[in-house]
Amino acid sequence: MKHLPILISALLFSTTATTQIDVGGMVKNKVNQRVEQKTNEAIDKTLDKTEESAKDAAKGNKKKDKKGGDDTNNGSTETPSGNQEGGSNSNGEGVASKATLKTYGKFDFVPGEKVMVTDNFSQVAVGDFPADWNTNSGGEIVTAEGKEGHWLMLSKEGVFIPDYITELPENFTMQFELICNEGFSYYSSAMGITFVPTNNRGKLNDFSRFSHPPFALRLHVHPEDAGGSQGWSKVEVWDGQGESLMHNEIVTSKFDEAKSSHVKVSIWRQKQRLRVYLNDEKIYDIPRAFDATSKYNTVVFNVDGMHKPEDRYLISNITLAQGAPDTRNKLITEGKFVTHGILFDSGSDRIKAESYGALKDIANVLIENPTVKVKIIGHTDSDGEDANNLELSKKRAEAVKEALSKEFAIDPSRMETDGKGESQPADKNDTPVGKANNRRVEFVKL
Repeated sequence: MKHLPILISALLFSTTATTQIDVGGMVKNKVNQRVEQKTNEAIDKTLDKTEESAKDAAKGNKKKDKKGGDDTNNGSTETPSGNQEGGSNSNGEGVASKATLKTYGKFDFVPGEKVMVTDNFSQVAVGDFPADWNTNSGGEIVTAEGKEGHWLMLSKEGVFIPDYITELPENFTMQFELICNEGFSYYSSAMGITFVPTNNRGKLNDFSRFSHPPFALRLHVHPEDAGGSQGWSKVEVWDGQGESLMHNEIVTSKFDEAKSSHVKVSIWRQKQRLRVYLNDEKIYDIPRAFDATSKYNTVVFNVDGMHKPEDRYLISNITLAQGAPDTRNKLITEGKFVTHGILFDSGSDRIKAESYGALKDIANVLIENPTVKVKIIGHTDSDGEDANNLELSKKRAEAVKEALSKEFAIDPSRMETDGKGESQPADKNDTPVGKANNRRVEFVKL
C-alpha cells in the first residue's frame, strides 16, 4: 500500500480565491512563530522535522498515470463519488506506506454488502459548497497539497448535512477520511458526526452547540487532547427528552495533529450495536448505543467553532453501505459470497492493509469448514480497456488466494481463481455507486 507520508505542513490550508494551499506563505508564518518561541526547543525540533518532510514530499509525491484498466480500488470504500463520476484514491495516513495485512491485525471491520452512497466531491468545483448537501453555515471544496482529489473544508460553526443520505438501515457501515491542519488548537471544535432519527430530519437548529437531539447518537473526533500528546474522541447518546444516556471520552494516537493529521474513520452499526475505528484501532464497541425503537435516516457533520482562524477540517471519500455480511450462511448454504471489502491499490493487484477484516471473515469460514473448496473470482467496473480489466481481475483473484494462504494458512489446493473483468456487472456502470458495486471479489463453493 503506497500511502503518502504523514505530512503535517503539507496540510496547511490557504483562504485564497483558488483555495489551493499556499504552503510557502504558511511555512513563513510558522517560521515567524518559531522566532518568537525560540526558547521552546521541543517545538523547534518538531517543526524542523515537519518542514523536512514537506520538502521531500514536494520533490517525490506525484500522481500516477492511471491509463488503462480498472482505475479505482476493487470494491473500494474510499474512491467513488456520491453523485459524480471518477474518484480520488486518497488513503488514511495513519498506516505506514509499506504496511502489510498484519498491520491491521486488530481491524475486524467488514464493509456492508451493498454500497448505497459514495462521495468524493470530484465533480464539485473548487470553491463551491456541494449542491447536494445542506448547511446553516458554509464550507467549500478545496484541494490539498500532497493529497489527491477534492475535499470539503469545514472551518466555521455550523451543521453540514449530505442530503442524499435519506436512510440508515439497522445494519450499515460508513467510512470517510478526515484531515486537520498542523497546529490545530485544543480549544477549537471537534468534528462531530451525528446519527439522527426520522423526526429530526431537516431541523438544522436542533444541531447547534447546545442542542441534544432526542435519541441521537453523536461521535466527536479531535486531534489534540488536554495534554497535547494525542487526539481524543467522545461518544454521546440522548433519550427522548434530550437527557444524556451515555457519555464517554477516550484518547487516541491515531488522530494527532503533531503525528497523524489524516485518519480514516470507520463506523459499523448492527442494530443497537456501535463499533467505531480510527484507522486500525477500534475505539468503541458499544452493544446498546442506537435506540431500538427509533428509525435513523440522517447523518450530520457539525463544527462548533474554531479558536484559531487557520483551524479547519477536511473530509472526503464518504461511503455508506447496507447490510452486515453473513459470510458463512451465504458461502456454505447458498454456495456464493460476494465482498466489496477486499481493496486494492489503483490499477494494481496489491491488496490494501485495511482489507484484513474482510479476508479474516472469509478465512474463518474456510477454517471452520476444512473440506470446502472455493473458486475466487475477481470483477471490475467498465472503466478502461476490456482486456486490461480482464487481466487485472485475474491477478487480483490470485492475490486474494495468496493472502489467504500466507496470512491465514488456508491450503492453496482448496482455492481456484478466475477473473471476469467487466463482463458480469452486478449493477449499472453509469453511476459511481453502480461502479462501486461492480468492483468486487466473489467466492463460489466448489
